[in-house]
Amino acid sequence: MNSNVIKVINQHKETIKVSMTLKEDSERFTKLLFKAFYDCDTNAERALEELEILFISIRNRACPQIKDMPCKRWDDFKANIPDLYSSLKKDADAIYNNDPASQSIEEIYIAYPGFFAISIYRMARVFYKLKLPLIPRLMTEYAHSITGIDIHPGATIGASFFIDHGTGVVIGETTEIHNNVKVYQGVTLGALTVKKQHQNTKRHPTIEANVTIYANATILGGNTIIGENSVIGGNTWLTESVPENSIVTHNHQVEIFAKLKK
Repeated sequence: MNSNVIKVINQHKETIKVSMTLKEDSERFTKLLFKAFYDCDTNAERALEELEILFISIRNRACPQIKDMPCKRWDDFKANIPDLYSSLKKDADAIYNNDPASQSIEEIYIAYPGFFAISIYRMARVFYKLKLPLIPRLMTEYAHSITGIDIHPGATIGASFFIDHGTGVVIGETTEIHNNVKVYQGVTLGALTVKKQHQNTKRHPTIEANVTIYANATILGGNTIIGENSVIGGNTWLTESVPENSIVTHNHQVEIFAKLKK
């Protein structure tokens, strides 16, 4: 009996080759990368040395047939670190300046799930643009598992991005978000269709500058554009564009029950 089960398992593994250690090592890489950036108790030089070793290992397993190609070098990522710091500082400042509950900038870095998810997205985005397969998605899925915030590394997100609370936020692969956008928990920036043949088209919306999207709003479709300076109210459902300076609200109805006659 056991031999038959083992045979079935091994046959399946031959068909679909999945390395859980690659996932685990990618998560370890992501966690150490965040600590190298921000943790005052983590020695940056030693962390970068360890990160390079980890990077080479996960890169070679993610794409063994093209390992050591120039577009997959650790030095290519390191060259982006100054710009990453600048971009992430703008995100942290946006959160601090817009959230009355924040007490210090240090609190943003250590306690805000939105900042953690944005940080990992921006780091993964560098690898995504370097065309490193699989690893960027594993990085953002690690952040997703911790924060409940799902940002695809293919999304394009501008400066000073603020996710408040964050649980349940979904930002799809071809989403474009411009500067100074604020998003609350439960917001979905998704696709109208999930057909495989539309894989290489723009399926997700564009959010222009200075837009605020309140909790549980859903905005779908690659042709949907939310004009700058607009406010999208909670629980709204949009599949069409709105012009700049718009206020969109969910229409609700209030009914008062008549008192029962005695």
